[in-house]
Amino acid sequence: MSSVKFVNVKKRYGASDASPWAVNDVSFEIPQGTLTTLLGPSGCGKTTTLRMIAGLEFATEGQIWMGGDNVTHLGPAQRAVSMMFQSYALFPHLRVLDNVMYGLRMSGVPSAQAAQRAMQTLTNVGLKSMEDRWPSELSGGQQQRVALARALVLEPAVLLFDEPLSNLDARLRREMREEIREIQQRLGLTVAYVTHDQSEALAVSDHVLVMNEGRIAQHGTPRALYDHPNSHFVANFMGEAVMLKAQVQADGHELKLGPLTWRSPQPLKPGSVELAIRPEAWQINDVSQGLPAKVLKHAFMGPLYEVTLECEVGRLWLQMSTRDLLPQVGDVIGLTLGQVGVMVLPARP
Repeated sequence: MSSVKFVNVKKRYGASDASPWAVNDVSFEIPQGTLTTLLGPSGCGKTTTLRMIAGLEFATEGQIWMGGDNVTHLGPAQRAVSMMFQSYALFPHLRVLDNVMYGLRMSGVPSAQAAQRAMQTLTNVGLKSMEDRWPSELSGGQQQRVALARALVLEPAVLLFDEPLSNLDARLRREMREEIREIQQRLGLTVAYVTHDQSEALAVSDHVLVMNEGRIAQHGTPRALYDHPNSHFVANFMGEAVMLKAQVQADGHELKLGPLTWRSPQPLKPGSVELAIRPEAWQINDVSQGLPAKVLKHAFMGPLYEVTLECEVGRLWLQMSTRDLLPQVGDVIGLTLGQVGVMVLPARP
């Protein structure tokens, strides 16, 4: 396995200097044996960054390093990387074993050795005894595992995933993300993983790079980005958050949010700020306590209810366990804020 390092990498499409940067001055490192997710909205540059790691695109400026080697100008075959695409791209006329062996045979590995390695890899991804099946005889999750085995069997220095779970239903997506994570940890793989799904990034990653408009907006562990976003964009993209204006009082700890008071554990500069408030931060009380809010609607989400409310500071929503007593539509309740799930950000103009 190898680490991956980007140093001031830029990428633009087109020869004109007026062409916009698809990736603009990006620097980061994926440590050896870790899974790093590139997360961001469509068009943010995450897939272009992944393709530059693979050697499918070349950087316009900057350097790309793998395991101490400068691979900036090397093609895919010279980089020891494998990439798993959104489409499984299995050969329909080849059985499972032959699909997994294909890359080895194209690399000149003898058939007997290729078959042995392919069988071991199929066992590693939970497909033992399925080597003689056709792709059409497999479920979506099984096809996904075959594509994963085909990437793993080449023993890449770096394994790349481009939206690998987007074609699966919700339950299978959860199972496969857990399986990818388990295999990555068990084999000590260096993985770069692209997704636009925040929950997927939180679940599988050692580190997350949040990208926006071709740049890295913030990077860190999933917990650090969720609990301590450095911008309104990251706060909204790493989970749900409502942005509300507040005033820091003279003591630097007390904040006024309309009629509601919240105390910051850290001293702040008096003045205007914005609070990014997660749904789990709100606490329900009697209407005589806290911020009065009218229940507009609620939605059953299995283990949770999502409750939408209207109050003096705007429209809010919160999450409640289905074991809790649910307020009815039209009820007026009191809201207070806990310490968890409240983040202070600079006020926007």
